[in-house]
Amino acid sequence: MYAIVDIAGQQFKVEKNKRVYVHRLEGAEGTTVEFDKVFLLEKDGKISVGAPTVEGARVAGKILSHPKGDKVIVFKKKRRKGYAKLNGHRQYLTEVLIQGILGKGETFVEEPTAEKKVKKATKKAEPKAKVADVEVEEKPKKTRKTTKKAE
Repeated sequence: MYAIVDIAGQQFKVEKNKRVYVHRLEGAEGTTVEFDKVFLLEKDGKISVGAPTVEGARVAGKILSHPKGDKVIVFKKKRRKGYAKLNGHRQYLTEVLIQGILGKGETFVEEPTAEKKVKKATKKAEPKAKVADVEVEEKPKKTRKTTKKAE
């Protein structure tokens, strides 16, 4: 199942449990968002094309983070004119996890996540045997040899 949806003015092909990086969206991390501008919906081999959108179809997602994109360098130059301009920027993005694609009349129910980690019982290591006290002879410290310069 996949859909082509309009998110923040751009079209994306989305599937369930896929991550999509889109232009910055309003909303805090962890909030659920729904996109209702679905242009095409494929479900069980049946394709529904909207005119311009599919009625009642929605895509549910969750905002994971608000990262910045890669650095883009913009360099302009006009030869033999002494003109060169260097500029750059980083695009503000939003990472969205697609949680479900809903047809007409369907409702989204968030599935419980398996983030709870089961702690495994670990055996405690046996204490190591103590080493008997052994006297160690100390080596004499090395001293600098000083030489007298010939007068």
